[in-house]
Amino acid sequence: MKALILIGGLGTRLRPLTCSMPKPLLPIVNRPFLEYQFRLLKKYGVKEVILCVAYMSHEFERVFGDGGRIGMKVRYVHEEDPLGTGGAVKNAEKFIDSTTLILNGDILTDINLKSMVKFHKDNKALATVGLTRVKDPTSFGLVETDKAGRIERFLEKPSWDEVTCNTINAGVYIFEPEVLNYIPRGINYSVERGLFPILLRENAGLYGYTFKGYWMDIGTIEKYLQAHFDMMLCNIDFQLPGKMKQDNLWVGKNLKWGKNIELTGRLICGNNVSIGDSTQMQDNVCLGNGVKIGKGCLITDSVILDNTHIGEGVKLDRVIIGKDCRIEANCILSAKTTLGNGTVITKYSRL
Repeated sequence: MKALILIGGLGTRLRPLTCSMPKPLLPIVNRPFLEYQFRLLKKYGVKEVILCVAYMSHEFERVFGDGGRIGMKVRYVHEEDPLGTGGAVKNAEKFIDSTTLILNGDILTDINLKSMVKFHKDNKALATVGLTRVKDPTSFGLVETDKAGRIERFLEKPSWDEVTCNTINAGVYIFEPEVLNYIPRGINYSVERGLFPILLRENAGLYGYTFKGYWMDIGTIEKYLQAHFDMMLCNIDFQLPGKMKQDNLWVGKNLKWGKNIELTGRLICGNNVSIGDSTQMQDNVCLGNGVKIGKGCLITDSVILDNTHIGEGVKLDRVIIGKDCRIEANCILSAKTTLGNGTVITKYSRL
């Protein structure tokens, strides 16, 4: 079976991180996010993936090439202008010649795809939408189904008195090739607002598969940070990178570990990381490749991307720092601070 991944968006809600890097290539615990989708697909026997690309498309080809490094065949379909979810699928029509899995490119999940495919085939569905349950359904579009899983209604961002279920569209689909007959060519078109209502109106075999696994839309700064924490706490079924040294420490190659370091949470280090004497790390901390931490720092619930240098006496609390940044000595960065790649913060600054 083939899979199609929709990754043409600008990732505006993740700026400044996406100003110089497309959202699906942002790292989650030191792996490109998209690699987790590849690993999920590969686990369930998918050997060929088509990437629908637009924004900074060359970066995907640079990182993944033809897919040989990850043991899959990767193809690329380019959009000259934004086409939306439906338009992107239509643009890749020549590759969709059999039952095809489709994933939004900002969904972190460990959904059981084998079970979803079985559900799709057992119901002889034309299209199946993966559904997940959420605690607060008022922030999403609800999807109502009957007892057999056939979709009966879509309800966009209801008030609490309108809520009838808590199942939402999880951004994972299975399409038969015939679905593409319903999608117009060459225009910006949405599967959510365009295609699915048409299939529903025509009673064209539209089903919802509700799953209980992990699900997260990483499209905001808060959710991106939470995805790191969930991965580090093993709330999702993916292996952490690096070598496990103890139950709260995973390290890459060439770690330099100073004296009197205090670790009271979980720490993941990439390759060539250096941590200075008397540094304290609390809760969940992820350090990318080539990160250098000076002496006497205090780092809590933070993510620091590749080749960033942190000066002595710096305090970081629930922050995200991009690649190639320089935080000079005795700076204090408080919760929700997010720095884009290449940022320099001069000594004694407070953010």
